[in-house]
Amino acid sequence: MSNESHAGEQHPEEWRRDLNPDPQAGQNRGGAHLNADETQTAVTLHSVQPHLADLSEEELRRVPIVPPGSRLKQGAVYLNLRDAANHEFTATGDQEATPNDLLIPKSEVDYPLWNKLLRVMNPARRDEEG
Repeated sequence: MSNESHAGEQHPEEWRRDLNPDPQAGQNRGGAHLNADETQTAVTLHSVQPHLADLSEEELRRVPIVPPGSRLKQGAVYLNLRDAANHEFTATGDQEATPNDLLIPKSEVDYPLWNKLLRVMNPARRDEEG
């Protein structure tokens, strides 16, 4: 017997689709990385670059942007470049990227670059000591 739960199976078969129309929504099941074929990076999005003026072109290539319409992973941390406060946030299972978002998944960016994106000034956290 599998320990894996099957969302929606607690409902009677005849009502399952009505009560749980998208049973896998928000589930984190493997595939932790964005699909490289579908992912744009900050270097390819000219509208993003003014927000990232202090990053090199090589660094911009390492900053993936979540495609609009993509469901965010529940519990994953993201940064929205269109958020003037520049705060990271933790996604809930019902969130998805909208066309107005420029979301960067923390899991896809190395630690020093993430700190640069957050505008952390401590050189040690930005891997710039010395």
